[in-house]
Amino acid sequence: MSYLKNQISAFKSEVTSSSSKISNKRTAVAATKSTPSPAPSSHPSISSKQELKRKRPDQSNVVYSQPADTGTGKNIMTQVTYAIEHLKTKGTPLTLTDLLSYLSLQHREDEYKRTIGTILRSHDKVDYENKGDGGEGTYSFRPVHNIRSGERLLGHLQSQPTAQGLNVRELRDGWPGAEEAINKLEYEGKLLVTRNKKDNHARMVWPNDPSLAVHIDEEFQAIWQKIKLPEAAALADDLEKAGLTPANKSRGIRVKPKAPEKKTKKPRKGGKTTNLHMVGVLRDYSHLKK
Repeated sequence: MSYLKNQISAFKSEVTSSSSKISNKRTAVAATKSTPSPAPSSHPSISSKQELKRKRPDQSNVVYSQPADTGTGKNIMTQVTYAIEHLKTKGTPLTLTDLLSYLSLQHREDEYKRTIGTILRSHDKVDYENKGDGGEGTYSFRPVHNIRSGERLLGHLQSQPTAQGLNVRELRDGWPGAEEAINKLEYEGKLLVTRNKKDNHARMVWPNDPSLAVHIDEEFQAIWQKIKLPEAAALADDLEKAGLTPANKSRGIRVKPKAPEKKTKKPRKGGKTTNLHMVGVLRDYSHLKK
């Protein structure tokens, strides 16, 4: 009996423990059902779209037809171009060491440096002086016209065999202060200047010869100003009365009528009998002609 009692008590304890485990599982399942997890959507949300969208840089001033000017370049010809622009801006002779320092190429290999110097010496926009700066050699910008002052400009214009003018754009190529000097010389009466209508900048210059300036007496100028010109309408009427055609009226071109062409009959060509051997066979029908 004691053995059966022990078995019954053990069975009851196992049932009690298993029932507690089942109740805990049901509670966990109910909790998961009450708060369902969000299912993954096939359409991304607005916030995810904005995060995934790549930010584009500001392209308001981008010129796609030209490469970006970063101030540096890996290509050797790009470095030469920057060196020439630096010579143009400085306006003074510079050594190769100065140019390499400006281009941040002082640490490159010697062969690369010598190649840049060779290209600069053979460039049509660069003048090379091998004895400059104590024999090291200097490079300077070569403009279209080697003119950098008002005196040299006047001397160049006066030494020309013809009265050909100079383009101000070509003067500014090697002379940054050309515009101010031209304005001063024009004010002094030493230059004749034509200007652009849009911005009033000087366009072409010629020498002005002061000996050609003629002084007109003020009394004669006053008499000239007192002369009254006739009105345009009255002047046209006076010209027509005199049998003249005003310039603002086109002359009528008289077209002669063409005479009708008369049709002329071409004379008939009378044929000669050449078949003499058939004279007795052929008959003459000329009397039947109308």
